[in-house]
Amino acid sequence: MTEEAGTNEPQADSAVSVVGPGEGETIVLGTTRMRVLEDGSHTGHRLAIAESVLAPHTQGPPQHRHSQHDEGFYVLSGTVRFTVGNEEYDATTGTLVMVPPGTPHTFANLSDQPVVMLSTFTPDLYVQYFRDLEKVLAGGRPPTPRDTADAMSRYATEPATDLA
Repeated sequence: MTEEAGTNEPQADSAVSVVGPGEGETIVLGTTRMRVLEDGSHTGHRLAIAESVLAPHTQGPPQHRHSQHDEGFYVLSGTVRFTVGNEEYDATTGTLVMVPPGTPHTFANLSDQPVVMLSTFTPDLYVQYFRDLEKVLAGGRPPTPRDTADAMSRYATEPATDLA
């Protein structure tokens, strides 16, 4: 329950957000299906949460870095290959990976089984990027590197092409 500053009375418009199984906004990005559980509209834009299912042999986004938000990945099932700079990590079920602003990263499902991850974005800035990317994909063609970089740039993110 949210309280207004200086009073113990709850705000009239405060409400608990409940998203049940199968509910939430669905965003389809090629072989990845994302279910937005919280887009920031119930958290004052401090936090967004999404569940993503990566089909077998799904390459993730190009390695990139966010300048304004932390991104967290909790592996619910399967194994996800995270590439952070030049280092690789295989995150298995039950693993949490936190990526702070400025850290180059990407991920992929290299296995023969689907992977399910829960992702957090603090603040919620990046959810709209996925919506924008879905619109590009709906045009019937995969996004070019320029399409992806342009969409990322609107959300304080850039490709990490200058890795040493």
